[in-house]
Amino acid sequence: MTAEDATPATSPPARSVLVARAPERGAGLVARLRDLGLEVVAAPVIERAPADDLAPLDDAVRGLARGAYVWAVVTSVNAVDALADAAARTGTSLAETPARWAAVGPATTRALTAVGVTTDLVPEDDATAAGLVAAFPDPAVTDPETPAVLLPLGDLARPTLDDGLADRGWAPHVVTAYRTVRHALPTDLAERARAGGFDVVVVSSGSVAREIAAQAGTGTPVVAIGTPSADAARDAGLHVAAVAAHPTDEALAAAVERALSGLAPSDPALSDTRPTGTNRAPDTSAKEHP
Repeated sequence: MTAEDATPATSPPARSVLVARAPERGAGLVARLRDLGLEVVAAPVIERAPADDLAPLDDAVRGLARGAYVWAVVTSVNAVDALADAAARTGTSLAETPARWAAVGPATTRALTAVGVTTDLVPEDDATAAGLVAAFPDPAVTDPETPAVLLPLGDLARPTLDDGLADRGWAPHVVTAYRTVRHALPTDLAERARAGGFDVVVVSSGSVAREIAAQAGTGTPVVAIGTPSADAARDAGLHVAAVAAHPTDEALAAAVERALSGLAPSDPALSDTRPTGTNRAPDTSAKEHP
């Protein structure tokens, strides 16, 4: 055997994943992906900013405190943060409001728990605005004649919740809880992504998907947290390699593993069968970020 024959073969480079989240928000997912032997980089492409006018949100939180709403419906961790900030400004307590609380999914539920709020309703299988509407109860005969529901949403939210709950007989009150603004990727990461330096990108909302397309190009396949995010990604020209079965870190990690392995998902609803460029407006009314 020659010296050349005795040289050990080099290991192939680790597959790489860009998680389009702030490191602190993406820590759980990053840890799971690294446990799979992947190279993982976390960097945000959007961030929360306060609403241009804080008065409507503050007034709504005061209304919660005095019992003006039968329900409060929350669709994102960002909305929980904004509500907590408003409660601090107004000297009220979210935990002591008489309203019942609905959350779009597990991450939002955890955020509400962290501020002392008990969640009364979470959709079982569909962590989207449409899923919330489907799971929502009809008004009870003991409710006021026009039972009010508070919807603290982001500025880019579509009217899915508002229209759906109104059709169910509720009186939705939409208030802008926060704005979604662009956060630029570091230049080296944006250049790496545009050059094909990542195998997949994880997107957790329609806004994230659109910013990935704008900042990093459309050449890298994406793994989406749910159907609305996947639809927005396709509309932005991105290829959706996999969709998480649930909006959790565990399900997202499984979807990344599935995408990288090239195995087709067993559930047809999770495969990328829709044509791109459908001109369908993405549903950003529920942004569930585990």
